[in-house]
Amino acid sequence: MIRIRRIYDPPEPGADGVRVLVDRLWPRGLAKEAAAVDEWPRAVTPSTELRKWFHGGGSAVEFRRRYEAELAEPSAVAELDRLRSLAAVGPLTLLTSVKDPASSHAAVLAELLGG
Repeated sequence: MIRIRRIYDPPEPGADGVRVLVDRLWPRGLAKEAAAVDEWPRAVTPSTELRKWFHGGGSAVEFRRRYEAELAEPSAVAELDRLRSLAAVGPLTLLTSVKDPASSHAAVLAELLGG
């Protein structure tokens, strides 16, 4: 099972399983201990260039296309395979700081992981 949650929400130890931060930057105002992040694989996070392009007015459809292209890079593919392996043995929670995780890069990532 793959879940998507905001990193600012309190951890749910019985349901979260492995907690994976999928943002390139550490969330503002959040202590690492409070976040309870198990993994932070930057190879599967949107690049700085892509993030800046999107926040500068890029379209969601084009963002998705470009993000999927980034995820096809060898380092990202290896990390995706590792995350799939983790999800196969227990819950995997993708964490992001965006206000609407269901409409974010985390949702694209969850879909590609099979969630």
